[in-house]
Amino acid sequence: MLPRSDSIPADDVKGISDLSEKLLCIRSELKKRIVGQKEVVSQLLVALLARGHALMIGVPGLAKTLLVNSLAKTMDLRFSRIQFTPDLMPSDITGTEILEEESGGKRYFRFVRGPIFAHIVLADEINRTPPKTQAALLQAMQEYRVTCAGSDYTLDPPFFVLATQNPIEQEGTYPLPEAQLDRFLLSIHVTYPSWEEEREILFSTTTDMESELKPVLSGEEVLHFQRIVRRVPLSQHVGEYALRLVRATRPDSGDSPSYVQDWVAWGAGPRAAQHLVLAAKALTALEGRWGVTCEDVRRMLAPVLRHRVFTNFNADAEGITPAQVLEKIAGSVSEPSEKDYALQS
Repeated sequence: MLPRSDSIPADDVKGISDLSEKLLCIRSELKKRIVGQKEVVSQLLVALLARGHALMIGVPGLAKTLLVNSLAKTMDLRFSRIQFTPDLMPSDITGTEILEEESGGKRYFRFVRGPIFAHIVLADEINRTPPKTQAALLQAMQEYRVTCAGSDYTLDPPFFVLATQNPIEQEGTYPLPEAQLDRFLLSIHVTYPSWEEEREILFSTTTDMESELKPVLSGEEVLHFQRIVRRVPLSQHVGEYALRLVRATRPDSGDSPSYVQDWVAWGAGPRAAQHLVLAAKALTALEGRWGVTCEDVRRMLAPVLRHRVFTNFNADAEGITPAQVLEKIAGSVSEPSEKDYALQS
């Protein structure tokens, strides 16, 4: 059950309409460089509007970095790219203090900000660097600040980390720690293009023509739309439905099905439910609607939870993946009935 249109503030109605128009403009700009990937673009925008971060996973050569660079160019925001390598140090990300000398001979330390001090940060091939350096992002992603030598430095909003990751089976990769995975609102899987898409890529990228992208969104507009997303109504029963889905992933919970207890080592924590609701709200706003449905929650279930559910040896032996577990959960956890909505109203 969605809220009546007369119960929605007029400014928010206009904001949702403006957001839909901006989305069309962003897609139009991205088409100048990106072929296909409509769902990937939508999920990136969901993460941005929900004030979250996104992890893009796919084999090399699928234009993950190009997509993030292109998306950044459609927004009038500071952008930085960090290439993660095995020898990258934490200070290369956050910044460091350097010793300087004044004209009178007095010496002092000055903090030189690292590339993390931007609005959109591309952490390219994040799993090519050891966990110590990966962890340098943790505080910034969660608290929107950096601590160095006992001093705190605040990151300017909006702050959005987009990380690309190669499959962990590839040589020279380090698995991301569970604590860092949980900081990402979405795990976005980038797959191979279709025949038609790859044919278009082939003929459009082997010429000397290069399209320029124009900024569509300003920082103030991003913050405005983020606030609107937070105000998207969520009925009690849809929220409880999202909570049941998350709790069903935990093998030691009384709410979990038997197959979860057989296949899952540990499931998603409370942050997953928060992210699932925020992602569903952002998806609703992007599509020009006002009010989250159970279908919105199910559509965001895999991107929000598949990096938070860890299968055990039994599942590995049977070839069961976290995505398959979530698909089964989505089919077995019942959504609210019309009677539930009637009782609520």
